[in-house]
Amino acid sequence: MRQIVRKQLAQSIATLQNVLADDSIADALVQLSEITATAMKAGGKLLIAGNGGSAADAQHLAAEFVGRLVVDRPALRAIALTTDTSLLTAVANDYSFDRIFARQVEALGRSGDVFLGISTSGNSRNIVCALQLAREMGLTTAGFSGNGGGEMAQYCDLNVIVPSSTTANIQESHLALEHIFCMMVERCYFGMELDG
Repeated sequence: MRQIVRKQLAQSIATLQNVLADDSIADALVQLSEITATAMKAGGKLLIAGNGGSAADAQHLAAEFVGRLVVDRPALRAIALTTDTSLLTAVANDYSFDRIFARQVEALGRSGDVFLGISTSGNSRNIVCALQLAREMGLTTAGFSGNGGGEMAQYCDLNVIVPSSTTANIQESHLALEHIFCMMVERCYFGMELDG
């Protein structure tokens, strides 16, 4: 059993090392952070959605923005589109599960906002539909994915694609990158006085 622990940790570390070595990931994350901070300074917001573990990531990330990551600072506008069970079940029932996030983008999004879709496969239909609508509405679209980016990659202005096909390892890397994303938005929004 100890070997299983070591093997899985080694696989996680190897995935993170591949993420670290991929300049396109760092570049996309920096761009996304700058765009998000600029949107928030202009009164805009970050909308985030995902399914399953990625839904948990959406909620975790929104909590970091609205609460705080490390240092005290004013709240930043971020909404996870995964939390309202009445809304989610009504839209799934009356329209389809594919529309649960797009309908919220339609209601809450505006040109200049940022929509972040999280999908380890890159092929979640409800994320793809939300990205398509967000782009039509003039939101900046971003995706955190794995598996080469999947279908959603073509609808994202910025892609953060973890070089893995193992769901758990993709999710682990997403979480690390989401924390860095929040940290960099804080720096871009409030300036370097947050250091130290």
